[in-house]
Amino acid sequence: MDRTGVITFQGGGLTLTGTEVKVGNKAPDFTVMDNGLGGVSLKDFAGKTVVISVTPSLDTPVCDAQLRKFNQSAASTGTDVVVLNISMDLPFANARFCAAAGIDKVKTLSDYKDASFGMAYGLLIKELRLLTRAIVIIDKAGTVKYVEVVPEVTHEPNYDKALAALK
Repeated sequence: MDRTGVITFQGGGLTLTGTEVKVGNKAPDFTVMDNGLGGVSLKDFAGKTVVISVTPSLDTPVCDAQLRKFNQSAASTGTDVVVLNISMDLPFANARFCAAAGIDKVKTLSDYKDASFGMAYGLLIKELRLLTRAIVIIDKAGTVKYVEVVPEVTHEPNYDKALAALK
């Protein structure tokens, strides 16, 4: 379940743990917390296309930029698409960040409690207990349609490629 050689942080290698999710897989369920401390699972979005923007922490410039980009893009995706941002940030920090930044189209969710999402998708950084930067798109049938694990955690994902996969 541990994978090395996939990501770096400022050039240093790190370990991803959990079950690697791949295009074509049935999307595994997970339970994360919303900003009101309520549980949210993938099943809650059944019948919708789900875009998951995965960030280490919204309190960093690259994660901030990633969330803002997806918030802007989400405005034009239609009602059959839901955009989530999942990080290890506490729900209180997510709520504060969204209020200050005017984030209103993306649902920010926290995996802090038991790393359910990180382990189910193989995106938990073992050494830091943070999620690595990634994008996962799940189609309406619950199949993984797109996965990008950004090789260097401090770099932004390929937004154009992800948005093209959404169409």
